[in-house]
Amino acid sequence: MTRQTASCKTVIGSLRGAAPSIALRDRETVRVAEPDESPETPTGSSTPSGWLLLIYRVPSEPTRLRATVWRRLKGLGAIYLQNSAAALPATPAAERALRLLRREILEMSGSASLLACSAIAGEQEIRSAFQAARDDEYEEIVDKCQDFIAGLRKEYREDHFTYAELEENDEDLIKLRNWFAKIKDRDVFGAPGRRACAEYLEVCERALEAYAAWVYAGESDNA
Repeated sequence: MTRQTASCKTVIGSLRGAAPSIALRDRETVRVAEPDESPETPTGSSTPSGWLLLIYRVPSEPTRLRATVWRRLKGLGAIYLQNSAAALPATPAAERALRLLRREILEMSGSASLLACSAIAGEQEIRSAFQAARDDEYEEIVDKCQDFIAGLRKEYREDHFTYAELEENDEDLIKLRNWFAKIKDRDVFGAPGRRACAEYLEVCERALEAYAAWVYAGESDNA
C-alpha cells in the first residue's frame, strides 16, 4: 500500500472516538452537538446581573467614524438594542472597554453616555440576542475548522508532508484557538454553540497530530 493511500485511512482512524465525527474524505460527514445536548456552563466568575448600555452619536461625516465605532462594538461582542444603543453584560472588562470607547467617541466630536442598568421587562429577549450573537461567532469558527480539515485532506491528496506545511497549519490552528478563547471570554452566559465549537477544535488538533506524524516519518525515511 502506498503512503498516499494509507495516509487518509490512518488519519481517519486517528479521529475515531473524537466527539464530533469528521472524516477527511468527506467534509459533509461532520456531526455537531445534538440540539438537546446541554450547553456548557460558564466557568470563572458568577453570571453578570445587569447590563451596560452605550448610547452614542457620531458625526455623519466622515462615514468612517460610524464604521469605526460599529467595528469596535462588534469586536467587544455588543448587541444593538436599537440604532446607536449597544449593550453588553455588566462586567469589569466590558466597563473598561466601553469607557474607553466613549472617550474615543467624544474625541470624534460625538456624544456618548454609558449607563449601568437592569431590564424591568425583556431580559430574556436581550439575553437571547446576546446568545445568538455568540453562537454566530462559534459557527464562524466551525466553518473555519471544516476548511482546516479540508486543507489537511488536500495535503494528503497531494502528498505534501513537509515541515513548512506543518508549521503553516499549526499557525492556523493557533489562530482558531485564540479566536475561540476570545469569544469564550465574552460568552458569559454559556451559549449553546460553545461545546460543539470546542469539539471541532479538538478534532482539528487530532488531525494535525496525525499529519505531523507523517511529516516526522518522512524525515526518518530520508535520514
